[in-house]
Amino acid sequence: MRKLFGLVLLAGLFAIGCSFFNPSSSDGAVAQRESQQIAELHQNDTPVLSPIALVDPAQEVTAHTVTYGTIDGTALTGYLAQPATTTAPLPGLIVIQQWWGLTENMEAMTRRLAGEGYAALAVDLYDDQVAETPEQARSLVQLALENPERLQQNLVAAYDYLSNDVNAPTVGSIGWCFGGTWSLNTALALPTQLDAAVIYYGGQITTDRDRLSSLQMPIQGHFGELDSRPSPETVREFEAVLNDLDKDAQIYLYADADHAFANPGTRYNEEAAELAWERTIEFLNQHLLPN
Repeated sequence: MRKLFGLVLLAGLFAIGCSFFNPSSSDGAVAQRESQQIAELHQNDTPVLSPIALVDPAQEVTAHTVTYGTIDGTALTGYLAQPATTTAPLPGLIVIQQWWGLTENMEAMTRRLAGEGYAALAVDLYDDQVAETPEQARSLVQLALENPERLQQNLVAAYDYLSNDVNAPTVGSIGWCFGGTWSLNTALALPTQLDAAVIYYGGQITTDRDRLSSLQMPIQGHFGELDSRPSPETVREFEAVLNDLDKDAQIYLYADADHAFANPGTRYNEEAAELAWERTIEFLNQHLLPN
């Protein structure tokens, strides 16, 4: 029944268009502005492995490329990791990339999540392209943001794949930076189906009360006090709206941490990254694992 309801809602979402998301699919100027804002936060970064991604998974995992759906006849391929030995359906995680794309760093983080007992699917929002420079990343993220409906279709396809093909009894989402915004957007697209959502410093998080009112799943957010996208003021407003709506929300601001504090690059903050990881796993275990 849960899966059937999801398909019905998906049809309804596509019928009404992309009203959940910003930027508008018809406004390329908005996508250009937002891609520039993301680029300003990452201008000195490189897509290398972050220290937290170098940690071995808690248990042996297997990982391989899978096709998790199609859009207009084009296959969606991602990276699925799960424990090497398991006898029961695993809870699922939609793992959403940073602005670089589905990099080795994202694959390593996906394996770490799988090692905690999850079927973790890293989605590809760039159609098999990965950036090696900030200039390439800006072009790819702008192109993606110009068609948010396609991003929505991609992420809902990942949810359907985990629910129907992997038989995950619960499904959550997690993303960093650009992916953090789209972890929240996935929750907005699947407000009653998604079972948990984790946001790492999503620069375009909404504080709109009407949009956030639909959310039925627990939300966890990790943000830096030195960040400007989103600013601490925006984060506190986001938390206040969720609390006022009586949502199950855990929102953390990390002192001396900037944007992308858990990403590879110059802003990596070991203390904040490790504490956020511990809180993330505790939160996911609480809401996705069987009681």
